[in-house]
Amino acid sequence: MDNYPSCYGVTVINTFFRPRSLLALTLSAALTFPTNVMSADPIELPSIGTTAGGTLTIDQESIYGEAYMRMLRNSYPIVNDPVLNEYIDSLGHRLVANANDVKTPFTFFMIRDRNINAFAFFGGYVALHSGLFLHAKSESELASVVAHEIAHVTQRHLARSMEEQARRTPATIAALAGSLLLAIAAPEAGIAAITATTAGSMQSQINYTRSNEREADRFGIATLAKAGFEPDAMPRFFSRLADEYRYASKPPPMLLTHPLPEDRITDTRERAQQYPPMRIMPSLDYHLARSRIVARYAGINSDAAMDWLERTERRTSPEIKPAFEYGRALVYLDTRKLDQAEEILTKLLRDDPNNNFYLDAISDLYIEKGEPDVALKKLEAALKNKPRNSVLSINHANVLLKKERYQDASRALQRYTHDNPEDVNGWHLLSEASDALGRNDEDLAARAEILALKANWNKAIQFYTQASQIAELGSLKQARYDARIDQLMEQRDRFLNLR
Repeated sequence: MDNYPSCYGVTVINTFFRPRSLLALTLSAALTFPTNVMSADPIELPSIGTTAGGTLTIDQESIYGEAYMRMLRNSYPIVNDPVLNEYIDSLGHRLVANANDVKTPFTFFMIRDRNINAFAFFGGYVALHSGLFLHAKSESELASVVAHEIAHVTQRHLARSMEEQARRTPATIAALAGSLLLAIAAPEAGIAAITATTAGSMQSQINYTRSNEREADRFGIATLAKAGFEPDAMPRFFSRLADEYRYASKPPPMLLTHPLPEDRITDTRERAQQYPPMRIMPSLDYHLARSRIVARYAGINSDAAMDWLERTERRTSPEIKPAFEYGRALVYLDTRKLDQAEEILTKLLRDDPNNNFYLDAISDLYIEKGEPDVALKKLEAALKNKPRNSVLSINHANVLLKKERYQDASRALQRYTHDNPEDVNGWHLLSEASDALGRNDEDLAARAEILALKANWNKAIQFYTQASQIAELGSLKQARYDARIDQLMEQRDRFLNLR
């Protein structure tokens, strides 16, 4: 299903949090570098991940995290791509399942930005820039970034940094939390703010951040090893980035908040060497995701995307050749060269009939060709093997809409939004189906959910109020709308109290 943003870039968000002093060099998300192992002597790691209990509880962290995520949705180019989201979520939770000290659910998402960066924040939220896929040459390298970020969360580095800052700076928890969250997503703001601090305070913060980075490296490598990734992927990726940007006048955001001095690289290399060397087969799914990003989210034209696919394919192993064919098929599809796209996708799907990357693309293809029945048949067959799979379900609902089977689409989307309430794609399609059916109240309710996901509480409440007025007086539907209004008002008040 095609659903990718037309905008590109990142804007600093400070609408709701009004920090009194930005925390310089806060531990925004350091890259994680996955390492995995079949068997190795366990590395003794200190149990220091809960020392921030006196500052914020886990529940409070979750409240801040949810609030900040809503702000990001409103102001950042979040990638709402079902196939990529499924891949990132699968990779992230494979790592979480092998991490220590996990006390919160995790949410993984992507921001469309060619800069190399990743960051984590309260509540288990981990963001990856799409540019990471252009620089990580293997799934293990990408996983190393994610594992590092997971360690920042499990070891509660944000809360611990805030506790450290609170000892030296008179400020409310809200102000400190706002500073931390701002510096995470906008590291340049944190760096600029450091000029206003004293030299002693600056050195203290730098030391504290470096300590957290090393700790995240240690825990990240242990997690990666347990999850089955290459142990040396982290130092390999670190070294390549350090070499590439050693003399750069403007390093990527990741290196602003996660500097790579030689001793840090050496430390990760020595730790990786404590595990037996291993080489794993290249991940086709990783390279399919990478090709999809090049074709649709890299901010380059179709000729440049084709050139990248051709050049990169020459240096890769035969096992991942289908990923480059897939990338070319997407370029053909997006430039409406439908016959060329169909030829490639038909072959790919014949060889791998249950692959969601291919099923998603071929459903878009047959919609574009004016043959939605073909797409519907393939999706319904796939759903028998993977019922309620999010990628297949959203594509299935989209095809029903294109076939003007609005009643069926509405039922499918009611189920989908129940299972995936934070996916704006589902709410957009439900709004479309409701509008086509003349159900103005349900259209307003779906649009209200999108607004609430983006922290636009007042407008969301207004839309639900209008929906309640339209619904039959005393009906279950009206009661449901009224109950949702109460929930949104409570969430809004809790959100505004964070300022």
